[in-house]
Amino acid sequence: MKKSTEPLPSADICLLLEGTWPYVRGGVSSWVNQLILGLPELTFSVFFIGGQREAYGKRQYAIPTNVLHIEEHFLESAWQPGAAVTAARREGPREVLGDLHHFLHHPDEPTPEQGQAVLAMLAKGSLSLDDVLHSKASWEAITDGYARHCSDPSFVNYFWTLRTMQAPLLMLAEAAQRLPPARVLHSISTGYAGLLGSILQQRWQCSYLLSEHGIYTKERKIDLAQASWISENPDEALSTGLDTEVSYIRRLWIRFFERIGLLAYHSAEPIIALYEGNRQRQIADGAEAARTKVIPNGIAMGGWDGVLARRPEGIPPVVGLIGRVVPIKDLKTFIRAMRSVVSAIPEAEGWIVGPQEEDPDYAQECHSLVTSLGLEGKVKFLGFQKIHEVMPKLGLMVLTSISEAQPLVILEAWAAGTPVVSTDVGSCRELIEGADEEDRALGSAGEVVAIADPQATARAILDLLSNPQRWQAAQAVGLTRVNRYYTEDLMLERYRNLYQQAMGAV
Repeated sequence: MKKSTEPLPSADICLLLEGTWPYVRGGVSSWVNQLILGLPELTFSVFFIGGQREAYGKRQYAIPTNVLHIEEHFLESAWQPGAAVTAARREGPREVLGDLHHFLHHPDEPTPEQGQAVLAMLAKGSLSLDDVLHSKASWEAITDGYARHCSDPSFVNYFWTLRTMQAPLLMLAEAAQRLPPARVLHSISTGYAGLLGSILQQRWQCSYLLSEHGIYTKERKIDLAQASWISENPDEALSTGLDTEVSYIRRLWIRFFERIGLLAYHSAEPIIALYEGNRQRQIADGAEAARTKVIPNGIAMGGWDGVLARRPEGIPPVVGLIGRVVPIKDLKTFIRAMRSVVSAIPEAEGWIVGPQEEDPDYAQECHSLVTSLGLEGKVKFLGFQKIHEVMPKLGLMVLTSISEAQPLVILEAWAAGTPVVSTDVGSCRELIEGADEEDRALGSAGEVVAIADPQATARAILDLLSNPQRWQAAQAVGLTRVNRYYTEDLMLERYRNLYQQAMGAV
């Protein structure tokens, strides 16, 4: 965290980021970097929220000159379990703690008044970490909630789960007291960053914009379904209808993220989605429809001027998956599909282009799958590569993710003249087949397949690689679509206008 005895500078825009820029390359981080660099006339401050400090190495992006202030906070440091915890050392504010527990943890449908009470309490700093960890009122709120709602899980699990949830909220509320004010708040997710936006909006009484690339609560539910730190057998927990002891703890976490998401939705305007499907999901999750709007991402076309010219003649028999080697990208489906592709086209290769450090165990499982399927030398792990160099070498770009929003890599593939095969997630069908009647009239820029279906993925790959006429038509559609609807200039101008309106410039 930046420390100085001098007054901290005031920025135009305060960006609230969770687990992204400047430590994680690609995806949302690339978009944040694009936004900051693309609006040099504006100044930014950045509040970065991470989980464990050791999970973030060096910064992956240089800090632009129009970023005046950046500070980092890590949730693991919110409190230290076992550090001289003394029960009932002070009375504590019963009403405030009761509101906190009712809104965040109890299964009863919360009222807007409860949410506002919790938000006001956090913004005013009327609840301390010591109140949560050490007070008699906190103990009574925990035991009362357990007795009324939670007879199945063990009290120990319930107790420590609530502490793990609550301590980061108090850490963020305390940090909000010290953060230099900005003219506009902009959170790039709900979750902890979105909650901080709600707190700061109350304190600063300024405009608060919320952009969601993916739906945070949906992504957390996927993470929680796979979380080994909650259950040794998450599949069993899900298959039993969330009725086991451990599954109740999952429900506590899901409810927590849903409730803090509601606070962000009730505080922010506008609430921005990348595509219509996610805008509808935001509304279903509690966002007021009139506050929502769609602004798709875009890419800088100038950087792709020479890429298309470097494409070789014909269709390269190379199928690329560009992304992090993590479970949500479902590389195993890609690898299994490549077994069928290589059997039909022996000269074909599959390239996996992306970092493997984030989940080493999963990366090793993918390597082992390549070996067990006899694909050594055919499916290659290339690590991080420069996108402009690798993309024109591909005959197809394949995305097998089980969850996405609006993947920039699809736009980049089209800019390089590469058709796309993608799972039916996020905006991928809308991208490939068209978003509206005018867009759909252009045709298809590839093919959409079901999630986790190696056979369908292989068929789509083979259909395009073995049919030059269809491949060329898909290439032409992709080039037209990205230039017409998905450029960086369009996206930046839309955000520039939003920022100017929020600052009262127009």
